[in-house]
Amino acid sequence: QVQLVESGGGLVQAGGSLRLSCVASGSIFRINDMAWYRQAPGKQRELVAAITSGGSINYADSVKGRFTISRDNAKNAVYLQMNSLKPEDTAVYYCNGAVLTTTGLFGGYWGQGTQVTVSS
Repeated sequence: QVQLVESGGGLVQAGGSLRLSCVASGSIFRINDMAWYRQAPGKQRELVAAITSGGSINYADSVKGRFTISRDNAKNAVYLQMNSLKPEDTAVYYCNGAVLTTTGLFGGYWGQGTQVTVSS
C-alpha cells in the first residue's frame, strides 16, 4: 500500500560524506513527519534526525553539526546529508514516514534499510 525505499548507503572512510535518499510511493494522501533512524549491531534503533511537513527539524546530539536532513514534499522524499563521518556512525539506516493514506488510514511506515559503513 505504501512503500519507502532508501538508497545511497555504502562504505566510506572516516571524515567522508554520504547522502541518503528515501522516496515514498503508493496510496499516499499526505506525509507528516519523516525521519531517519539507525541501528548498529547489538544496539537499539535510535532516532538520527526528523523533519515535519512544515520543515521543523531535530537531530540526535551525536550528529548535530555533521548531518543535515531535508525533504521534498512534492516528491514524497527525505534526504540525509552526512558529513564528517565517524566509525561510530556505522549502522543500518532506516527511513520512516508518518503517512495518511488515500483510504484514510494513518500509520508509520519503514523502509528496508541501507547499510552505512565508516572505516577508520
